[in-house]
Amino acid sequence: MLAILFFVFIGIVAIQLFYYVFIFGKFSFLKLQKSTPKKIPISVIVCAKNEEENVVKFIPILAEQDYPDYEIVLIDDASSDTTLDLFEGFEKQYPNIRLVKVVNNEAFWGNKKFALTLGIKAAKKEYLLFTDADCYPTSKDWIKEMSSHFTTEKTIVLGYGAYEKMAGSFLNKLIRFETLLTAVQYFSWAKIGRPYMGVGRNLAYKKEEFFNVNGFIDHMKIRSGDDDLFINQAAKGKNTTICFSPDSFTYSMPKTSFRDWFIQKRRHVSTAHFYKSFDRMQLGGFYVSQLLFILLPIVLLAFQYQWIIVLSLIGFRYIFTWITLGLAAGKLKEKDVMYWFPILEMVVLFVQLNIFITNVFAKPVHWK
Repeated sequence: MLAILFFVFIGIVAIQLFYYVFIFGKFSFLKLQKSTPKKIPISVIVCAKNEEENVVKFIPILAEQDYPDYEIVLIDDASSDTTLDLFEGFEKQYPNIRLVKVVNNEAFWGNKKFALTLGIKAAKKEYLLFTDADCYPTSKDWIKEMSSHFTTEKTIVLGYGAYEKMAGSFLNKLIRFETLLTAVQYFSWAKIGRPYMGVGRNLAYKKEEFFNVNGFIDHMKIRSGDDDLFINQAAKGKNTTICFSPDSFTYSMPKTSFRDWFIQKRRHVSTAHFYKSFDRMQLGGFYVSQLLFILLPIVLLAFQYQWIIVLSLIGFRYIFTWITLGLAAGKLKEKDVMYWFPILEMVVLFVQLNIFITNVFAKPVHWK
């Protein structure tokens, strides 16, 4: 039995090597290429529900972007606080802001996809750039950077939505590490030609891509997934590209309690069940190989079976993963989380396992 587990462990290390070097390396070893600024008309779309504190801070930042031709479409999704009043004030203050008011619809009550659909249809420009109401761009060149990657063929641009750093917080490092790992995955698969998701905090596409797949109609009943399920359906190798220049990042405040973050991740993970078969398989294969890499050595080392080889393989695996993720972390300005890499990896793994088990027995909470 120990011999079988030993050879399985060798296979797991080989699988990890394949993922980290040959898959994730497509992004980690990629050089940042300077893009050519374009002046295509852009509609920035922001959907908000009860976000009065955030929109006060962040909408003015969007309104001050250094870009010649853009509008901001503010969607109020039947807010019960002062969000709508604030949006109406912004509409009067800034000439390029347009407001879409959504009232509760019995058939689509509380469904963000319904509100976004109304906003997309109301947008005057052909190219759409999305962010959330609790997000802000890192520079005045955010629109310029994201839009520069559009071409006649590339009509979907995947960006990076980061979280602010909080000194002395292990939870903050955990959240940012999980966000980094997710970004490395979807950036890498997009470079290979198999894009499978994006994040609504920083995402752009041509309006025709939305109508080519009839919008969110195929997954309208699934409350989450206005970003990842849409990209999983609409994105192809030929029409999708990535943007990871520092001026293209958006930031938002991370959760400050483990419970709140756990609930948020349950909502995000629940949509992966509806991905295409290949995408579910590659994601499942990666996480199973990670989990087995942690568990199998415990058994082998407990019985001191081929312990020198086992320890050597563990060291080898951590070297190539640290290099690959370290290079990616440098690109995405997340280097500090790599100092905690082994610990953060193990915690994220068992959190994801807990989320999987919890989601089997209870449905996650969705849009506010």
